[in-house]
Amino acid sequence: MNSYFLDLHIHIGRTLGEQAVKITASRDLRFFEIVREAAERKGIDIVGIIDAASPPVLTEIQDLVRRGELVPLPGGGLNYKDKTTVLLGAEVETGGPRGGAAHFGIWMPDVDSMREFSSWLAERVTNPVLSSQRARCTALELQDKTAELKGMFIVNHAFTPHKSVYGNCVDRASEMLDLAKVTALELGLSADSELADLFSEHDHLTYVSNSDAHSLAKIGREYNRIQAAGTGFRDVKNALLRLEGHGVIGNYGLAPRLGKYHRTYCLECNEVVRADPPVFTCPLCGGSKVVPGVIDRIHAIADRTKPVHPGHRPPYHYQIPLEFIPGVGRKVMDRLLEAFGTEMNVLHQAREAELKDVVGERIARDIVSARNGTLRLVDGGGGKYGKVTL
Repeated sequence: MNSYFLDLHIHIGRTLGEQAVKITASRDLRFFEIVREAAERKGIDIVGIIDAASPPVLTEIQDLVRRGELVPLPGGGLNYKDKTTVLLGAEVETGGPRGGAAHFGIWMPDVDSMREFSSWLAERVTNPVLSSQRARCTALELQDKTAELKGMFIVNHAFTPHKSVYGNCVDRASEMLDLAKVTALELGLSADSELADLFSEHDHLTYVSNSDAHSLAKIGREYNRIQAAGTGFRDVKNALLRLEGHGVIGNYGLAPRLGKYHRTYCLECNEVVRADPPVFTCPLCGGSKVVPGVIDRIHAIADRTKPVHPGHRPPYHYQIPLEFIPGVGRKVMDRLLEAFGTEMNVLHQAREAELKDVVGERIARDIVSARNGTLRLVDGGGGKYGKVTL
């Protein structure tokens, strides 16, 4: 068994033909640019492209396979230069049983199964080229189709106030899903294992922490370390289901306070609330025109007051991406990558003395403090990320 870094939520902004795929994603998020960024700058071993069901994206992927730039693996997935494995996914939206909507990540073993899923999905969405479209099916029907094609079904950003199971659909995922058919639950940028384990229905589930990247820079801002025999689809699925000695051995995520929906945000005062959760009325103006915070929503609906961590739950490593650290701009990042190879090496392996030689004492100290979780933070909310304060 070996350990690998895994990020299973990366969007595509545009195709090579300039067709929009994820409207809110950067134009430079093209399939091959993502793969190259993950392999050569980020150091991510396995990346999940979550817009691969888009027909023009699939065509690009098939062309790369034909040219030999991507090589199919026996257990599923596509290998790039023996550096990074690409998994093929689709983000699909379904309505909740009492209103609201949630996003799910559907992952297929290979191009053929994704092509079949893409055709099935195209009959149920308005525009099959675009990502994250509302499907004319229930979440249960989506689970059944995923199981039929031997795919993986992941609950995406489970707690965010927009487009999530707990954020605006139901108080219990079991009201909307067959939990036996859930491969994993994605925590999202504003939550962690401590918060998610306030729900007893999660005890058997594996958590994943993914970047939900809408730009190249955001790839790997959250990720996982898995223990697996290899990097193929079957290995990843076994890791998420904890089969045959495979498993997730670490979640690496933002400190939830940095997430842009962590705390409730008053739209009248334009401020994050400053009171103990749960809060859904602004303590300053008394108004209820707010964007609910993830921690506030969780404390309001969870069936536990303290988290209970099952034995299989791995450690959650709080981290601050390099881009959040004051002074780490593009030029500084380039110097770091030239010296240490990838962002993973900077975040996890470079010693403070080595960093100091490259970027100076203050930035080196802040990178190490970020690694140790000792930087001071200001809460995010209402769509605005939290901040590091010096």
